[in-house]
Amino acid sequence: MPTPFFPTTRFTAATAPGGLPLLGHAPALLHHPHEFVAGLPAHGDLVRLRLGPLRAYVVCHPELVRRMLTDDQTFDKGGPLLDKAREVFGNGLATCPAAAHRRQRRMLQPAFHRDRLPGYAALMIEEIAGATARWHDGDVIDVPAAMYRLSTAVTARCLFAAHERAGSLPVHRSMDVVTRGVGRRLMLPLPGTDRLPTPGNRRFRRAQQDLREITRRLIAEHRATGTDRHDLLSTLLAATDEDGLGLSDTEVHEQVVTFLLAGMETTAATLSWAWTLLAANPAVRTRLHAELDTVLDGRPARHEDLPSLPLTARIVSETLRLYPPPWILSRTATTDTELGGHRVPAGATLLYSPYLLHRRPDLFPRPDRFDPDRWLTTARPAPGTYAPFGLGARRCIGDAFGTTEAVLAIATIAARWTIAPTPGRPVRPVRGSSLVPRPFTATLTRRVR
Repeated sequence: MPTPFFPTTRFTAATAPGGLPLLGHAPALLHHPHEFVAGLPAHGDLVRLRLGPLRAYVVCHPELVRRMLTDDQTFDKGGPLLDKAREVFGNGLATCPAAAHRRQRRMLQPAFHRDRLPGYAALMIEEIAGATARWHDGDVIDVPAAMYRLSTAVTARCLFAAHERAGSLPVHRSMDVVTRGVGRRLMLPLPGTDRLPTPGNRRFRRAQQDLREITRRLIAEHRATGTDRHDLLSTLLAATDEDGLGLSDTEVHEQVVTFLLAGMETTAATLSWAWTLLAANPAVRTRLHAELDTVLDGRPARHEDLPSLPLTARIVSETLRLYPPPWILSRTATTDTELGGHRVPAGATLLYSPYLLHRRPDLFPRPDRFDPDRWLTTARPAPGTYAPFGLGARRCIGDAFGTTEAVLAIATIAARWTIAPTPGRPVRPVRGSSLVPRPFTATLTRRVR
């Protein structure tokens, strides 16, 4: 049921200070976005922004975030960020409106059933071991690039396990161009600039076409055999809705690109941030090595090891708290309503930020501190306080897949290697729609136990 509008509501959300004529708060959001957003709770639970001609509300309180995300009839997927994402990904599971989401979710849920995780984990470990087998003691690597290649191989292998050398499919370069292009498009203040015939836009469109061709060929090959290879593509092609209708080739392509982006960029960012946090916190790293030496004794991690790696799992949770990859997202009000006692008109854009929530000191004491042990007493945070994967019906369908991959990767790599970022060069996040680190280098040191 849509949330009713209360005519007696008289409160209007406060406007954030510091807006400029014509531009409003757009310069602050573009030039120091994370600091700006994290400071908004000081001005209210619901804060208005002016972004050029656009008026938007930032939802700052966890209870209001919970209410918004669990009422997708009133607060549907939408807003300028999502509208631009749909231009790239179509109406896949992550971007489709509420009217299409239930059908898609039911069709795709079997691909992420817990019974499938052990099989995916075996493929993950093969790709992680293969990627790190080329490392040598003393090598200097670009960490985000290395983690991106690793997560690309894992995601492609789990999507296309039936294809020989799936982890080496030529999706890495195309997806790298697409994800960078998406980030630029989401942050561009002027409409139409993504259609100009610039070299970057041409590369972007060419990469999109390459991805379509790869998925078209794989879909055709799979349909020709008609066998279940127990990969994500098999599940997509076998899925049917309540009327017995399956996904079209276009719909399968949209889901494949959605899974590639979600599986590659988010996990790569999480792993990259984790290495920087462990390097800056040697006491935690020492405890991690002790756990891995006890459980793994030098071998790669396996799915059955997960219950015995609680500290590794807490490190992943804490990394996602500090650096949630999708750090700002949007919804659109479908009707006149209220939120926290404030009027919200139909068509209004609402923004919420897991980064903002995770940095609130009233929710997480000493929020800027890397402290995996906070999860010993916060194993089940209140809804709305911790949302790296969203909430409600739109919670990320691949949350268990992603956390499993991250834990296995950290465990397998840290059991054998120490990754030490080059000193003197602080690691900063890229200014964009995803909280990914800028390129940074690190030295690999083989551990001697």
